[in-house]
Amino acid sequence: MGYTCITVSLLPPLHLRHRSPPPPHFPVTTFNPFSSIKLTPSHPFRLSALPTGGNNNNNGGSGGGGSWGNNPFDSDDSSSPSSNSRYTLLFTLLFSSVTFCLCQLAMAKTRSLSSEDDILTQPIYEVKGGNLIKLFPDNLKDIFIASNPGLFSELSSLNSSQVPTFLYNKCREFVVRLMLPEGFPNSVTSDYLEYSLWRGVQGVACQVSGVLATQALLYAVGLGKGAIPTAAAINWVLKDGIGYLSKILLSDFGRHFDVNPKGWRLFADLLENAAFGLEMCTPAFPHLFVPIGAFAGASRSAASLIQASTRSCFFAGFAAQRNFAEVIAKGEVQGMVSRFIGIGIGIGLGNCIGSSTPLVLASFCVVTWVHMYCNLKSYQSIQLRTLNPHRASLVFSEYLLSGQAPPVKEVNAEEPLFPAVPILNAPFANKETQSIVLSSEAKDAAVEIESRLQLGSKLSEIINNKEEVLALFSLYKNEGYILSEHTGKFCVVLKETCSQLDMLKALFQVNYLYWLEKNAGIEGRGTLYDCKPGGRLQISLEYAEREFNHVRNDGESVGWITDGLIARPLPNRCRPGNTE
Repeated sequence: MGYTCITVSLLPPLHLRHRSPPPPHFPVTTFNPFSSIKLTPSHPFRLSALPTGGNNNNNGGSGGGGSWGNNPFDSDDSSSPSSNSRYTLLFTLLFSSVTFCLCQLAMAKTRSLSSEDDILTQPIYEVKGGNLIKLFPDNLKDIFIASNPGLFSELSSLNSSQVPTFLYNKCREFVVRLMLPEGFPNSVTSDYLEYSLWRGVQGVACQVSGVLATQALLYAVGLGKGAIPTAAAINWVLKDGIGYLSKILLSDFGRHFDVNPKGWRLFADLLENAAFGLEMCTPAFPHLFVPIGAFAGASRSAASLIQASTRSCFFAGFAAQRNFAEVIAKGEVQGMVSRFIGIGIGIGLGNCIGSSTPLVLASFCVVTWVHMYCNLKSYQSIQLRTLNPHRASLVFSEYLLSGQAPPVKEVNAEEPLFPAVPILNAPFANKETQSIVLSSEAKDAAVEIESRLQLGSKLSEIINNKEEVLALFSLYKNEGYILSEHTGKFCVVLKETCSQLDMLKALFQVNYLYWLEKNAGIEGRGTLYDCKPGGRLQISLEYAEREFNHVRNDGESVGWITDGLIARPLPNRCRPGNTE
């Protein structure tokens, strides 16, 4: 009771007073849009529908400040005129909203049907193997019908003047479908067609030389004197037996073919032409038939091994849609066609020349020049997207100088065909496509880095004491390699778990080491000092860890395959263990 009294004394009842509305600037009748709802002057805007808490009547009147008033949902006042008008307004609004939604749905369906009609009125084609087949809609069956009439029905619908053009187009489609990969040109890279054309011409020249050489061999063993069985036996022993031995010995260089396939393929072509030339000289030296034939057979077998090995590298790069098998199959078809043409030309030329050795050699020189020139142009047109030491050094050096990875075509144009023999690169340089993107500093850096790089070095050859071992293993504890400089060489010691990606990262660090040496003037001061904070090995490794993924992403954006380095390291590996 005391608590209640205190509360009453402190909180006296509050009386709600109604404020008079401001004088209107317009008549009340004009402001009220609903004539059935009357607004009284004392309470023109009172929200009587809102409860104010219980049945408390502050003014003691019947205004009902605490009642529900004229609530349209109150069943007690449903019979009043004001309530009926509100029900009518509510139903009118609902009906209008439903009608509006139905109209919008009908208009949307009409627009959808109109857009479908527009699509069906436009021509639709089916793409198959680079060919376009027009499709027509069948409204009865709700399907598309291909416009692929028969050959005779198409011929019958043409005029006599249109028949040659029609037959030419059909033959062209057949040849393209037979000799080129399905989906050409979208299923291969842009350099595939140029390569195939040059390879076709060289295949013809190669077969001409082969026919002339075979003819010379038969004349040398006495064709027409009953010696054909003997010649066949000698031919099998020399070409097959010794050829097998040459392939076995040359197979050890297989990784070199991956690193520099263009140079090895050109070397194989030179070797093959040299074998043809030796066989053509046998009529002039019949007493040296066996050694000349044996050497020529071994050379041709070695050339065929190199050609088969490098061909897969080229075709793998051409397969833009990972259609390796199809690209290889079409390449074989192109080769067969070239051989057929070359055999025909060779037989005709052989009949004209006869057994004259001077004429044979003169014809051989001309055909060999055509053969080698077409080979050179075909290899220069190839754009290898993998990274060997030289291409990777060009990419990394240009990235360090300009901040951007150079395009694939520019780098391939600068790559020498014979890196191990620089004197041979000038005659075979592609002067027509000299790069204007690569700087001269990047070109010089790539050449020098490749000459100083030594992948697969022995750890025992680059260290002098235990402290250097501890410093190197501590610095490269999270890497798959160990890099140090020894006697002017960039020595990369590969750990047992080293991957192709680790070797690519090592080469990137080598490029930055070279950049520090040439542009920042930071020289090596010994392995132990260079591994400490502030040393060139520590600086270069920190930079490689920070920027390697960036240069990989930039390289991939311009077409490079940056999943690893294609190289032939020395067979030395190290296994990190307890260095205490």
